[in-house]
Amino acid sequence: MDADFLAPRRCFREPIPEIFEAARLLSEAADQHLSGNSRAAEVALAAADLPAVRAWTESLWGSAKAHPEQALYLRVRVVANPAPHLLVHERVKARMPNAAERATLIAHYGHQCVFCRMPLIRPEVRRFFTRAYPTAAYWGNTNKTCHAAFQCMWLQYDHVLPHARGGSNALSNLVLTCAGCNYGRVSRTLEEVGLLDPRMTPPMRSPWDGLERILRRTLA
Repeated sequence: MDADFLAPRRCFREPIPEIFEAARLLSEAADQHLSGNSRAAEVALAAADLPAVRAWTESLWGSAKAHPEQALYLRVRVVANPAPHLLVHERVKARMPNAAERATLIAHYGHQCVFCRMPLIRPEVRRFFTRAYPTAAYWGNTNKTCHAAFQCMWLQYDHVLPHARGGSNALSNLVLTCAGCNYGRVSRTLEEVGLLDPRMTPPMRSPWDGLERILRRTLA
């Protein structure tokens, strides 16, 4: 391993331009839906299902055997005095943040990954689109049966110190990430993959609203 391989970095892999193009198309789909143009919304949703976006996600989260390039991105290394891997009965009882805690995290970080800074979409928003457009915004039980853009931008409430390594459910240990950054790291510590602690950097503000306007209009 050379110095560049081991150097601390902000994220596993920078988002590719196609991810932002997919976000633009999903935003267009939301606007078309809100304007009552369901056909145009469906077309935009289908166009956002880009193979390049799926390939990006798979390079971090897919089968390591099928994607040997993962090792170049994840850069796992042995560290001194690592946090122990706890048995299930030794861990703090896992729980998802409640509604108030989720709102606090989103207000603080915005709808973007703290590591790679790609735009994020909550599952609640994705489920709305899947119900309204089950063919174009399809969602299955495997990576390949999920819409590429919704899967890639899937907002995660991630433990900085992994739960399996002794991490708590406190807000101070939770951040917002994309699916690739969360599932690529799994139960590894930041040090074990050479990532900088995102909590040490002020959140970047973005106009991206996570397509939440879809839910606000529905509830109005």
